[in-house]
Amino acid sequence: MEKITDSFEIIIAEDGSTDGTDEIAKKLSEKYPFIKSIHSDKRQGSGKALRRAFMMSNGEIIAYMDVDLATDLKHLKSLIDYIREGYDISTGSRMVKGSDVKRELIRSIASIVFNFLVRTLLGSKINDHQCGFKAFRRSSLFDILGDAKDDGWFFVAELLVIAQRRGYRIIEFPVKWRAGTKTRVNLKKDVFEMMKKIFKLRKKLKNM
Repeated sequence: MEKITDSFEIIIAEDGSTDGTDEIAKKLSEKYPFIKSIHSDKRQGSGKALRRAFMMSNGEIIAYMDVDLATDLKHLKSLIDYIREGYDISTGSRMVKGSDVKRELIRSIASIVFNFLVRTLLGSKINDHQCGFKAFRRSSLFDILGDAKDDGWFFVAELLVIAQRRGYRIIEFPVKWRAGTKTRVNLKKDVFEMMKKIFKLRKKLKNM
């Protein structure tokens, strides 16, 4: 960050972890003045954790990444520079030409299905809605933040779809990405959950 800007903060949004992450985050925030830590005793969902972090932030450019650093940090400067160049949202992508990705096959299938449904049913032009490596212009983000209601994993996809409806400029660029810890996938159950959330948003968009 010091190579990118002379003014920054790091917010660790820890959402009900049970592996000691909360203690590490607390110690870091006590040691470094530019680090803040948000703790939740109970799991609230990634969407709610992100929303809380966004509300606590002070920067004119707000970027976030998954704590497992699945996306190579060599892309961080580009992520932020795209906002400086005039884009409202920049997002890393595992599904555009030039991306370098290694992940479980079943996760890849689930992601392909989800992104296809969002593009087909919600009219999105984004290829990868779920990559945890995004940056926002503060004014643009806060214009749409109140309209994104999901508290879980669908929150970011909801933001991107609404942003496109509002005409905000979004750039998607390829990244090097390596899967972190393995996650359980129930393809049938996950697809059903995807469809439910997508149709809920589709209905809401008709009234916006």
